[in-house]
Amino acid sequence: MGRVLVTGMGMISAIGNNVRENHESLRMGRSGIGKVAFFESHYASQLPFGEVKLSNDELKALQKLETASGYTRTCLLADKAFAEAIADAALTPGQLSSLDTALISASTVGGMCLTDQLYEDANHKSEGSEYLESYGCSAHTLKLTKRYRIKGFTDTINTACSSSANAIMLGARLIRSGRVKRAIVGGVDSLAKYTVNGFNALKILSESPCKPFDINRDGLNLGEGAAYLVLEAEELTAGKSVYAEIAGFGNANDAHHPSAMSDEATGAIRCMREAIRSAGIETSQIGYVNAHGTGTQNNDQVEFFGMGELFDRMPPYSSTKSFTGHTLGAAGAVEAIFSILGIVHSELFPGLNVAEPISGPENAPVSEWKGNYNLHYVLSNSFGFGGNCTSLVFAGVN
Repeated sequence: MGRVLVTGMGMISAIGNNVRENHESLRMGRSGIGKVAFFESHYASQLPFGEVKLSNDELKALQKLETASGYTRTCLLADKAFAEAIADAALTPGQLSSLDTALISASTVGGMCLTDQLYEDANHKSEGSEYLESYGCSAHTLKLTKRYRIKGFTDTINTACSSSANAIMLGARLIRSGRVKRAIVGGVDSLAKYTVNGFNALKILSESPCKPFDINRDGLNLGEGAAYLVLEAEELTAGKSVYAEIAGFGNANDAHHPSAMSDEATGAIRCMREAIRSAGIETSQIGYVNAHGTGTQNNDQVEFFGMGELFDRMPPYSSTKSFTGHTLGAAGAVEAIFSILGIVHSELFPGLNVAEPISGPENAPVSEWKGNYNLHYVLSNSFGFGGNCTSLVFAGVN
């Protein structure tokens, strides 16, 4: 069972249209949460969001999809990040089409970003739009499969906010077991009335930029984005640039409540412990935790409690959702790339907007960018509705 290595990365979020721009924003402490320009909703003028700074037309032009039919914003964001990842890994058309290459993507919104059009089509109030086959969760995956002629194993995962973390875990497991040699993994979600109205009904959307792990946190900001990683078996990577290793992973279910975690952090503790155990390391070797950190009362308190139970001494931690907003099904992959950037560049990225840490100053989240900070193992958490909890451990390769 050889190592699973990351050889390519691509992403788009509210803080950048590619990996380089995202990294620059993290280093500068520049959040992308604010007023929206393209998302149309009753709440668009009332709430801040983490919106990608490109219109659909601009995305189509970038990806040379002006004449393509049925591409929702979800599909467009996925194509943008996917194209960057495979170019970064220098994958050839033959490698993309190989039966040894898998594509595992994730989404919660899918084509439901077109909420109004879906209503019109579903209720026969239209004559049938170009999006009739684009409303499903897997529509973006099918678009990628067709455009890039992917013939190997494909799957689309929806486990809410842990979706793309589970896509990474599944891809790594397929490679470790010898079922494939390469897997392109990640996820995408775009802003949608469906999710905004749903989260608003739960009363967990903040009217200001979110402040994860702050005493006065009052909710999350929804965001959008896409991120993909190219995973390859170690024997394929001779002579290639390698970012990091997928060293460990763990998944557990809290089985407590449809939209809240148990006070005992049962699933969170178990998945973090399993990820560290599967990486073959001790908890003391984790140098940084990229926390799920949504900014809600329940999540942050439970996650902090879980980390306190797991670690004898709390490692540095923060939530990068204060930069991008909560990108739902894309969050696990977005934050995986952020974790890997920290390892590659020896950096810690801060959590923004924390004035009064829930733990007091002794166990406060990272509050400012730190360079020349040697990182070898990073733990990244993604906790979803229904209690589906996933943790990933990334390791440096030098």
